[in-house]
Amino acid sequence: MNAVLTVARRELAGYFATPVAWVFIVIFLVMTGVFTFYLGGFYQRGIADLEPFFRFHPWLYLFLVPAIAMRLWAEERRAGTIELLLTLPLSLPQAVLGKFLASWVFLGVCLALTFPTWLTVNYLGDPDNGAILAAYLGSWLMAGGMLAIGSCMSALTRNQVVAFILAVVACFAFLLSGLPFVLELFSGWAPQVLVDAIAGLSFLSHFADISRGVIDLRDLVYFALVIGFWLAANMILLEMKKGES
Repeated sequence: MNAVLTVARRELAGYFATPVAWVFIVIFLVMTGVFTFYLGGFYQRGIADLEPFFRFHPWLYLFLVPAIAMRLWAEERRAGTIELLLTLPLSLPQAVLGKFLASWVFLGVCLALTFPTWLTVNYLGDPDNGAILAAYLGSWLMAGGMLAIGSCMSALTRNQVVAFILAVVACFAFLLSGLPFVLELFSGWAPQVLVDAIAGLSFLSHFADISRGVIDLRDLVYFALVIGFWLAANMILLEMKKGES
């Protein structure tokens, strides 16, 4: 774990050493405010909850998380610094996990900075703070899932723009997989087991359950499996492309 934490600290410090982190934080906070108070009709609803706040998180993450993930490995491969990183006394899994954890913690910091919205709803009414805390957890887990996908896409190419596009497409597929119009495309010919499996891949359905304050073990296992699968794929891709870097 010491090697993982060392890589994570190095990556996290790198974010705040450039304007990238600050620009991302400002954009994230401004966009969450716009979606919550204007598009979500926070005041007009007259209900003391943060449903309008969390409703748009999947769509915010769809573009903002790949923007963070696209540089994780694509930039290392383009600049040729990946060879230097892998010559350090740490294994490839430690490097992948360290870089992922740094980005995930950074996303957690961005999410934590939205606490004034939580204070606002408590000032205006008497919300279920347990459900709100669960929704924050679900939002962070969903961000981690998208980040793992984006990290894997970043390992595919040296071009950050290509990595961004691939990550957006992959995350979009995971968002839409549980929607009725997508399932109808398979229900006519595919076995029900496959249709249920596709529905179970949806970020939206698992996040919706947690955002209502219901922390089901199945939802936690789902996000853990998504993160684990894509990080494992990330390691395999880096191992395959090690000679090309």
